[in-house]
Amino acid sequence: MHRTMKLGSTLVATLVAGCIAGVAAAADYTLSVNTALATTDPLYKGLEAFQANVAEASGGRIEVKLFPNSQLGPDEDVLEQARAGAPVAVVVDGGRLAVFQNEFGVLGAPFLASGYDGIRKVVTSDMFEEWVGKLHDASGHQVLSFNWWQGERHLLTKKEVNAPADLAGIRMRTPGAPVWVETVSAMGATPTPMPWGDVYSALQQNVIDGAEAQLPAVVGAKLDEVISHITKTGHINLITGLVTSAAWFDGLPADLQKVLREEALKAGDIASYGTRDSLEAIEADLTAKGVSVRDIDVTAFKQATAGVYEKLGYGELRDTLQAIAAN
Repeated sequence: MHRTMKLGSTLVATLVAGCIAGVAAAADYTLSVNTALATTDPLYKGLEAFQANVAEASGGRIEVKLFPNSQLGPDEDVLEQARAGAPVAVVVDGGRLAVFQNEFGVLGAPFLASGYDGIRKVVTSDMFEEWVGKLHDASGHQVLSFNWWQGERHLLTKKEVNAPADLAGIRMRTPGAPVWVETVSAMGATPTPMPWGDVYSALQQNVIDGAEAQLPAVVGAKLDEVISHITKTGHINLITGLVTSAAWFDGLPADLQKVLREEALKAGDIASYGTRDSLEAIEADLTAKGVSVRDIDVTAFKQATAGVYEKLGYGELRDTLQAIAAN
């Protein structure tokens, strides 16, 4: 009888200890990350790495939850949630941040740099870190890292395009930020801002005639079903950042702030080099599906969009950033 009671006490003690351990294992903080991209996008692999590595580096104190396909809403809405102090983050381009801190807009300006390595130098520079501090104070947003490269953006249309004149009358979807709108307009098309999630149906129903995006996003959104031509202009080198709430971030212990920023930078590299390595296969896949994917001489497009920098006040900044990228 005493032996039975002893075993029973041991069992109870074990269960209690297990419950305590379960409570201790629960994360102290949760960060919900939103992205417009599908889980098939190579950039999403970087987010999965961020999720796993933050859990490990923080000893389980921070849990990262991922929400692909804009499950938490359009990027602009999530930015507002972050601004209000919610524990959310979003993968977002500089154009959308320019309404809060003007310098970020230049990152989406036409033909600033090509490929990942050059633009990475820009977004890890001392100058960029100054912008991060300004954004924090101006809008209540905290950049974790801005080295999430999604590829160069090209023209997606239902007809062949060889020069800016071919875009006359083409209603082209673009994000609503001024730098994107001005670029698409300068290229000859009629900019039509709308959420990325609406592009497929808009093309299908002829609400728009075209769009512009990077190759992985074309596949993720299945746009090969509603377009026939991809013209490789590379007009925008899409570098994006992982941006969260400054108030939430400031409330974290210093060691966890460091974990988030360090792991975001590492994961951004995973995402970006994964994207780079996937582009050739994606292009081959699109071609196999019957989409015409063509290189063209982009000189005319560069000339047509050169005035965008001056129009938005980025002339001097362009020269400085191009020098950093080329160094």
